[in-house]
Amino acid sequence: MKLDIYQVDAFSQHAFGGNPAAVCPLTEWLPDEQLQHIAAENNLSETAYFVPRDGFYELRWFTPQVEVDLCGHATLATAWVLIHALADAPQMLRFATRSGELRVTRKGDELAMDFPARQPQRCEPPAGMLSALGIESADVFSTDDYIVLVDDEAQVAALTPDFSRLKGLPKRGIAVTAKSTRFDFISRWFGPNVGIDEDPVTGSAHTSLAPFWAERLGKSHLTAEQGGQRKGQLHCELQGDRVIISGKAVLYMQGTIYL
Repeated sequence: MKLDIYQVDAFSQHAFGGNPAAVCPLTEWLPDEQLQHIAAENNLSETAYFVPRDGFYELRWFTPQVEVDLCGHATLATAWVLIHALADAPQMLRFATRSGELRVTRKGDELAMDFPARQPQRCEPPAGMLSALGIESADVFSTDDYIVLVDDEAQVAALTPDFSRLKGLPKRGIAVTAKSTRFDFISRWFGPNVGIDEDPVTGSAHTSLAPFWAERLGKSHLTAEQGGQRKGQLHCELQGDRVIISGKAVLYMQGTIYL
């Protein structure tokens, strides 16, 4: 069996930026074990698979270790492949996922993803989490991730977490964020629980970060940058209980998987 595979750098306008994702178009679903093996072999933070149906696409995302409920950058990468590499993509793409229906539309030279917004709630940090991040004290909030708010964007850039101590916390991952001088906010995201020590750009985390910063900054349109050594840029727009996350993408590699 041969499968097409594309590697797309999402949330970037040039190769080697943003967050790389693999995208594999399918005609029917392969066994879950095989999907997981391919994702592990790719060894990227996410591998996306989609199957076309009548008017929409079934979409799933796998890290090297697990299937996840939501992934923004791999959704953006999938939309790029459908629009730029495959024929006759509609103006609006509809995806059926474990997080419900997601929609992606073309917005100039960007792709805009329509995701459900999540409002973080203040919480007590789990024992040892802040010290494992190298942070003495900070306000902590909770959705499907922990959100750690720090005062200085330089502090975010300087983080060197102890990932072994972060693994096993009762959330998907941890986003450390601060107000920025160049963007509305910046962040870094750590997810050893799902096999990703640091994800360069996590679109799904911005379903929480966008409403979090919209409330603090008093604005519904926000610019953001995420990453450590490798960075990507996003635009976020809060629309009620939805958040529109937009960004660019670029093809890095195209090939064939032999099974």
